Amino acid sequence: MRVVLVAAAAILALAACKEEAAVAPPDPVPLTEEALSFFCQMNIAEHGGPKGQIHLEGYPAPLFFAQTRDMVAYLKSPERDAKIIGVYVSDMGAAPSWEQPGIENWVLAEGAHFVVGAKVAGGMGAQEVVPFKELDDAANFATQWGGQIMSLDAIPTEAVLGPIDLDQTLETPS
Repeated sequence: MRVVLVAAAAILALAACKEEAAVAPPDPVPLTEEALSFFCQMNIAEHGGPKGQIHLEGYPAPLFFAQTRDMVAYLKSPERDAKIIGVYVSDMGAAPSWEQPGIENWVLAEGAHFVVGAKVAGGMGAQEVVPFKELDDAANFATQWGGQIMSLDAIPTEAVLGPIDLDQTLETPS
């Protein structure tokens, strides 16, 4: 009996050590005219600038965000509706324009290059965190509009959860 218990314990220990296989995130969902922003429930298509989408385990549709800043704020917030299984942002290097950020030019957020601190307003009027797939596109944007290039994990919490300076002059890129 003791041998059986030791064998069972060894099997359980091995099972606990087994690494879970990496699961690919779900595909991004094209942005539609009906998409609503998670925080404000406003129609995203009515607002320019980069967008974000977060896929949650057990949810049939992603949460959309009218500003990338808002999406990063959700990621940094301690409250979650479910486990995050995929995060995408607009690739502004492939966007037709600031006012039309694209409907299918999504890039995984974890591999994107974000310009933080640029003097540009996002779709909801707050200073935006601007994502790019290509580092050169991010560098060109930062040269023109200011800011620093960062990975998603490096974006400081205060850049997305801090107070909004209403006296700050922000521009809308053309």
